[in-house]
Amino acid sequence: MKLSGLPPALGFARAGRTPVTAIAAALLLAGLTATACAPQTSDGRATTDEKTGTLRVWLFQEVSNKPKEQVVDRAVAAFEKGHRGAKVEVEYIPVETRAQRVKAAFNDPGSAPDLIEYGNTDTAGYVKDGGLADISAEFTAWDEAKDTDPTARQSVTVGGKVYGAPLFVGVRALYYRTDVFKELGLTAPRSQAELVTTAKKIRKAKPELYGLAVGGAYTYGAMPFVWAAGGELATTNGDSYKAAVNSEAALKGISTYTSLFGEDNCPAAKCAQMGGNATVTAFASGKAAMAIGGDFSHAAVEAGTVKGRYAVVPLPGTTPGSIAPAFAGGNNIGVLRSTSHRGLAVDLLKSLTGKETQGKLFDAMGFLPTYTDVRAAAARRQPFVKPFIDTLGAGTRFVPASPGWGRIDASLVLPTMFQEVVSGRKDVKAAADDAARKMDAAFAPAG
Repeated sequence: MKLSGLPPALGFARAGRTPVTAIAAALLLAGLTATACAPQTSDGRATTDEKTGTLRVWLFQEVSNKPKEQVVDRAVAAFEKGHRGAKVEVEYIPVETRAQRVKAAFNDPGSAPDLIEYGNTDTAGYVKDGGLADISAEFTAWDEAKDTDPTARQSVTVGGKVYGAPLFVGVRALYYRTDVFKELGLTAPRSQAELVTTAKKIRKAKPELYGLAVGGAYTYGAMPFVWAAGGELATTNGDSYKAAVNSEAALKGISTYTSLFGEDNCPAAKCAQMGGNATVTAFASGKAAMAIGGDFSHAAVEAGTVKGRYAVVPLPGTTPGSIAPAFAGGNNIGVLRSTSHRGLAVDLLKSLTGKETQGKLFDAMGFLPTYTDVRAAAARRQPFVKPFIDTLGAGTRFVPASPGWGRIDASLVLPTMFQEVVSGRKDVKAAADDAARKMDAAFAPAG
């Protein structure tokens, strides 16, 4: 396996090849390119199913990526060993720019990868765009798939058809610094009101720290505040959606979250632009006393300066002792319709998302497996997952199952709403009304 980096031509130049060798290499590259650009049908599907050649995979870049790379390397090595003549190239792409990269791949099948990792919120949009292959038959026949968590299976299902395999399920909880809390005589907050006051107490006592690291671009760290207040992203009427972020209940949750931006906790000038990875990094590096992070953030925190000095509890709800509804996150891996190596791609998908790989990803990254038996075994090995499993058990929420959500997400509608409030450009009601109008415009053409 190799990680894709420099274009092949640049690689040849840096290797100092002779002109004759370079010509031969160029001819070889041309042959490979011809295979990669196999004829396509009018709907973007390849007309061939090559049994040898190079498969390209795009996976997400994590805050701490090395452990993920090591697990993926082993899965790829096992695949290549069992598929003579097949090679795999893996590229790790930033999550923040995935929308542009994937859209370009769908529009240019000749340069598209064979498999992609994608967030479960992207499923409906990617299916509508015609980018993902229907692998219902292969998934159903796969013996390991029978143990897939029903919710995880639903995340790859659109219209009763399966468009990939779940890679991990993810929920978020509250990470906090045990040393800071002990020094200041604090206990883990049991309600959101207590969370806010605790964050501000810490900031006042230790102005070099964020009390709670929050981000204006951290949609899924913010939504539990909206859901805990009784708000919703949208309401349904049959198959259509209408935005609800400007409802009275949602406004309460938005107000609670945005009250955490300021000099008394997390200054807007620094925190308004932060996303989830940035807030986890702030905590892991010792710059924040609390952060809302996922089970998938565990490896990054363990690799940081706070190792051995933190604990995790479920993010509290509005009433003491309650748990705020968390976003039912997670990632999947799908095969692109344009691949000219469909059979190989499906086999590689099984290697990357199978039980063995998911178990290793849990040990390396803290990613919760999507197989019920593998997850139960993981929880027995590592007690740190208990707060996240408790959060799952308390009930989770998901985004609207509409292709329009991809447009809403890519257009940063909700981050813009939060940032308008914390910057003082608009009050909560005005910002939420604008966001609702944009959401409704995105839902309308989605059907």
